[in-house]
Amino acid sequence: MDCFFRRKWLLAALAVIAMTLPGAARGQVKFAPDTLQCHMVGFDFGMTQAVAGSNSQGITGGSMRELYDLPSIDFGLDWAYKWASGWMVSLDADLWFGLNSNNLSRRTERYDGLFHDGIMTYSWGGYNGNLTAYNRGLAARPGVGYIVRILPKNPNSGVLLKASVGPFSQKTVFTQDFDQAPVPQLNGDYAKLYDQKRVGIMLTQGVGFLFMSNYSTYANFKIMLEVSECWNWSVRSYQIDKVMGLNGKDNSRYFDIVVGFKLNWMFPFTGKTAYDYYYF
Repeated sequence: MDCFFRRKWLLAALAVIAMTLPGAARGQVKFAPDTLQCHMVGFDFGMTQAVAGSNSQGITGGSMRELYDLPSIDFGLDWAYKWASGWMVSLDADLWFGLNSNNLSRRTERYDGLFHDGIMTYSWGGYNGNLTAYNRGLAARPGVGYIVRILPKNPNSGVLLKASVGPFSQKTVFTQDFDQAPVPQLNGDYAKLYDQKRVGIMLTQGVGFLFMSNYSTYANFKIMLEVSECWNWSVRSYQIDKVMGLNGKDNSRYFDIVVGFKLNWMFPFTGKTAYDYYYF
């Protein structure tokens, strides 16, 4: 009798094991990560602020930090090509302008022939008019980057280290209400006496986080903190700025440091997911 029961329990155990094995063999198995090699385009939105500056002739009030108050809004468009190794090349284009569209500092002191009482000015006929003055800049920078992988289940995401260099320009833009008579001092090329237009080279280093979704083309983004060094000079043959003591050519060479924070929404040109899964 004991032998019978032992045999019965042994057969039952074998039956349970036999039914369990096929279930264990069925399912989803990951064989290898798929590190993508692809083109990407992205849209940037962020803020920039000049934090320090100097010039070759010791002029006060002339650095980007001294010229403009408050941060600037930054919009950008970029393209990148990423290799499976994590290296990437890129081309960044940026447009930035004053946050409150009226951020020229110490305007009455600089241009007392244009401004009185901060934003008011005299237009044709001696009437008062509102005149806004703010900075605007453009930059285009090719660059290189590397993704340090930190997510085991997502080899295309990680800490992004990036550097880029290229030309840029910045100047003061003057605008007034359309229903007002024009300001004679800003008519035509006269505006070039006051616009502080400069061009130069911008070197940018950035660190951030890049995320590429395993499943969605639209859930891809990067967050970047950037520091830029800007070597620039005036392109105007005559400049007027009483704070800077200018009433003629600005021969100084400027060096500015700009800090920026950006959020980028990316679209990779690939239909593959970040992992290959096999089912059986």
